[in-house]
Amino acid sequence: MGGASRARPLRADARANYERLLTQARLAFAEHGTGASLEEIARRAGVGTGTFYRHFPSRDALLQAVLHDRFERLRARADALAATTEPDVALTVWLREFVEFTGAYRGLTAALLQTLHDPSTELHAACVAVRAAGATLLTGAQQVGAIRSDLAAPELFALVSGLSWACEQSTGTVDVDLHVDRLLTLTLDGLRAGGTVR
Repeated sequence: MGGASRARPLRADARANYERLLTQARLAFAEHGTGASLEEIARRAGVGTGTFYRHFPSRDALLQAVLHDRFERLRARADALAATTEPDVALTVWLREFVEFTGAYRGLTAALLQTLHDPSTELHAACVAVRAAGATLLTGAQQVGAIRSDLAAPELFALVSGLSWACEQSTGTVDVDLHVDRLLTLTLDGLRAGGTVR
């Protein structure tokens, strides 16, 4: 899942280039979103574009490398919450972390939605695994009667993807934590068991 550049151990100099590229990619994505210039990332890392593309043959491959650990933590977090927390609380906590994750970089929500429907992309398997983990939490909350039983996992993720988009659009003048909590509260209130779809 880490891309061709991680299929075998790298030499020390190649590993150093790889890590510098990841560092500069994180900075560039934070500044300019996921559409940041790949050539500029290579320049900042002090390598040529040829070296860049040997490590990351596509933008998706770079995103996969940047996000790999976050994807793994989010998936593992769902498992941990399912094992230790009341189902309705587990779902609420995890969804908040999901929104924060996907709102980390401008453009990330759209990139993940696109890759979810394209199995050929580097990010596809990671997206599917994270959504499966979230769907399990949703099922748990539905089984205890906390969330309406007619809500399907794709519908839930469509809603929280909207929250993620709102989060990534927030500026430094907005209290993002409060903003996300408020939006999630309003959304989940509408998903509580007992409501009807009109």
